[in-house]
Amino acid sequence: METLVKLDNVVKLYKRDAEEVRVLDNLSFEVKKGDFVALMGPSGSGKTTILNLMGGIDRATSGSVRVGESELTRLSEAELTRWRSQHVGFIFQLYHLIPVLTALENVELPLLLYKMSRSERRERAQKALKIVGLEDRMGHFPRQLSGGQEQRVAIARAVVSDPLLLLADEPTGDLDAKSAEEILVLLETLHSKLGKTIVMVTHDPKAAKRASRAVHLEKGVLERDEQQPRASASA
Repeated sequence: METLVKLDNVVKLYKRDAEEVRVLDNLSFEVKKGDFVALMGPSGSGKTTILNLMGGIDRATSGSVRVGESELTRLSEAELTRWRSQHVGFIFQLYHLIPVLTALENVELPLLLYKMSRSERRERAQKALKIVGLEDRMGHFPRQLSGGQEQRVAIARAVVSDPLLLLADEPTGDLDAKSAEEILVLLETLHSKLGKTIVMVTHDPKAAKRASRAVHLEKGVLERDEQQPRASASA
């Protein structure tokens, strides 16, 4: 398969007072197009940092971060902002929905950066909400939705622009067991049926089993990289 994401000898340092903290230590690995990768490891192992580097939210101290045809370390801040809007969909533990907008209006938001008519934006947002099973909740405000439904709206917002890459940071961490299971099944469907490339940070081994590959980190170093059989939807 074609390589979509390539991290090569990536180092990430943070300053903490006078101390220098090495979060990623010469990390190298690839994500193939159509892959579903679970990033696992203890707190402080560098999982979210990797996600932020892949999404152009943060910059590597040294090394190379390539996504598709773009070398992110060479882009200016303005170029990174434009690149993110066109190529990456973000799913977070907290949904970050705007409370005064309906589900449909929240999903439309990323499309305001594109040159398209209002009717085309509306049609694409409706299609995205249908994909996540919320076609009957389009006019509802976030306060009228359950946590699981809010996360579905957030996922619809992430996929509405048809991004190259979906980045999910603990997407089930704030949900009850039933809602978490529904979100994992949805992510699995986006991967298997729509061919989406997904990189998901998770602490939950059950969530990680949904992925086709599990990458285990320890203190900024890749400890294990395992292909794994897909869990069934009822598992």
